Amino acid sequence: MDKSILHQAALRHHSEIMQPYDAIMGLEGFEAVCAFAEHLGGMTVYVPNIRTIFARCLEAEARSEFKGGNFLHLSRKYGFTERHIRRMLGNP
Repeated sequence: MDKSILHQAALRHHSEIMQPYDAIMGLEGFEAVCAFAEHLGGMTVYVPNIRTIFARCLEAEARSEFKGGNFLHLSRKYGFTERHIRRMLGNP
């Protein structure tokens, strides 16, 4: 089907787009929804929350800021428990 026809229909009837694709279209546009569907169409895909997606990045930041005893500061700054920070740094 011609994408221009889909695009026009999507713009006119935005409320009829399946969730969460309506949110993707609202944030990123029609082409993003099409690219998403072309790459992942037909698959069952789990999309984790933002915190989970970036957890390893936050852990790396905490490691880089570790000064030998600032477990509590790092846990508060990055939203991990102090126990998690200690385990992550190999200091149970």
